[in-house]
Amino acid sequence: MSQINLLQIEEMTLDQLHTYYENEELTSFELIKHYLKRIAMYDKAGPSINSVLEVNPEALFIARNMDAERKNGKVRGPLHGVPVIIKDNIDTADQMHTSAGSLALQNHYAKKDAFIVQKLRNAGAIILGKANMTEWANFMAYNMPNGFSSRGGQVLNPYGPGVLDVSGSSSGSGAAVACNFTMLAVGTETSGSILCPAGNNNIVGIKPTVGLVSRSGIIPISISQDTAGPMARNVKDAAVLLEILAGYDSDDSATHCAPSAISYTDGLAKVSLKGKRFGVTYDFCIKNLNENQKSAFDQALFDLKKEGAEIIYLDLISPLEKSRFDYNVLLHEFKSGINNYLKTVSPALGLKTLSDIITYNEKHKEDCLKHNQELLIESDQTVGTLTSPDYLKSRLNDLENSQNMGIDLVISENQLDALISPNDVWYGIPAKAGYPSISVPSGFDVDGLPLSIILTAEAFSEKKLIEIAYAYEKVTQKRKPIEFK
Repeated sequence: MSQINLLQIEEMTLDQLHTYYENEELTSFELIKHYLKRIAMYDKAGPSINSVLEVNPEALFIARNMDAERKNGKVRGPLHGVPVIIKDNIDTADQMHTSAGSLALQNHYAKKDAFIVQKLRNAGAIILGKANMTEWANFMAYNMPNGFSSRGGQVLNPYGPGVLDVSGSSSGSGAAVACNFTMLAVGTETSGSILCPAGNNNIVGIKPTVGLVSRSGIIPISISQDTAGPMARNVKDAAVLLEILAGYDSDDSATHCAPSAISYTDGLAKVSLKGKRFGVTYDFCIKNLNENQKSAFDQALFDLKKEGAEIIYLDLISPLEKSRFDYNVLLHEFKSGINNYLKTVSPALGLKTLSDIITYNEKHKEDCLKHNQELLIESDQTVGTLTSPDYLKSRLNDLENSQNMGIDLVISENQLDALISPNDVWYGIPAKAGYPSISVPSGFDVDGLPLSIILTAEAFSEKKLIEIAYAYEKVTQKRKPIEFK
């Protein structure tokens, strides 16, 4: 019988959970029941956060199996018996659907697990459910509200339900972690979709280097920029999840040049900010912040300096800061990627191409097109073969200005450890580069909206970024648990 009550699981870390497991004060079966109770109380009733789209009907049975393995002396690793919620654009070959929040795919069951889902299962994680999300990962309509999907409805920001923006397409993953509906979640990002909802939900999000984590079995937007990544309530837990997610996949060529297995948690207890050098294009970063948000960012810079870090003020990080971002790469790659993904969908659904999805939505306008589908239509007007001069020019321009003439150049010339920015300001450049970033809570604005800083560095620098984020988190402790009435 569990000695842990519902309140004690709130804000519980992985280290604390495993102590409870080892001392036989809690079982995975009981933990899953606790989370299901919280989902019932606060996600589907009360404030109705609406972050969980589907609950895995097999979760309790899997939990019992993980408990039996532990009792028999088999512990698979740090995620043994740990519940994880998966974004709804990630394939799970079980009784749950994979729809990217769309009604067109509401009856789609994946034939096999995404590569990262299989890694989670092998590690002993319990897939607790699917997270609601912005439909088609926010690549459907220009005015699509963050967190809205035709299939799942609107995800609410738990720090101000119905008032504050939940942000980003991994909104359900972020809100579920913030609300303690799960220990961990997996989101996906093309441009800001892990980092921004992590920031707005007062949690940690890691957007890995493209190629560190397999994309096989994930409904795509862009082969150039897409990646899955961890979302957690603290840096160390996010790092543990990243260790499991990362790895070579024979079906994803981007993973073939990634570094071999790395521990992102070894040595964390000894990390320090002393002597670290952080670059910031300050005027660019604060130009759209209100006074309260600017003050919070200034405080973050002060906290870093107080711990012995040096802030280097830069005029420019990338030529992209002075140019208007174009979406040519995403428009072209979305059609190509979706048409390829639809080969895995049952013929009975009648969806072979992006055109079929657009037609389905038109036929069911009342339910499917509350916010239009301009981006789907624009993408469908591309050739779909990635041969357009506009596409190729934009792709090469993005790489040159975000990598060679951007992040790589600035970090090298100024001998920086990382670049720093406020949340929801500077994620687009590392997204185009395919480079890693991490979002860490940094406070709240006057309306109660959570704020964060984003740390960015060169390709495959996740370990360095995690160490910096952990040291910053340790001395600032800006996360505040949600208090539901």
